[in-house]
Amino acid sequence: MKLPESFYETIFLFLESGLILGSLGVILLTNIVYSALFLGFVFVCISLLYLLLNADFVAAAQILIYVGAVNVLIIFAVMLINKKQYSNFFVSWTIGDGITLTLCTSIFLILNNIISNTSWSKIFLMTKPNLVVKDIILINTVRHIGSEFLTEFLLPFELMSIILLVALIGAITLARREKKTELEKNDFSNF
Repeated sequence: MKLPESFYETIFLFLESGLILGSLGVILLTNIVYSALFLGFVFVCISLLYLLLNADFVAAAQILIYVGAVNVLIIFAVMLINKKQYSNFFVSWTIGDGITLTLCTSIFLILNNIISNTSWSKIFLMTKPNLVVKDIILINTVRHIGSEFLTEFLLPFELMSIILLVALIGAITLARREKKTELEKNDFSNF
């Protein structure tokens, strides 16, 4: 769909302001559940940015993996922990907080300087002939990712699935071993 550039800029500004406000909510709120909910909001804004850049697969993966799995895991983990809630809105600052603020601000300023001084007109897709650019842009991103997985990156893709399978089996084995030792301890304590 061809829309005017001002429409994309308006959507971009709304998403960026949502990202900044959501990030501030994650950092400044002392209630962990609210921070996790703001983190989910930030992930959704990032996913919408990917949609704006025509990266539909990355946007869907962002929603499924980060919002659907990681954020839900954080919320359930927080609900299982009995942590004392702070009574005030802002927690008192320590030396580590000041160092972290200085580091994050300096990284932000460096990245801002690099992005503003980059010559964006010399990017790879802009310097190639129009024929190559049209071929690259018209390929569906999901189909392109699938073809790369099954051609050039087949071996790393399969090795990663084997590593994840071994990690899953190891976690199940460790969980069963801990459960058996707890049952044995309970049986011996009854005597």
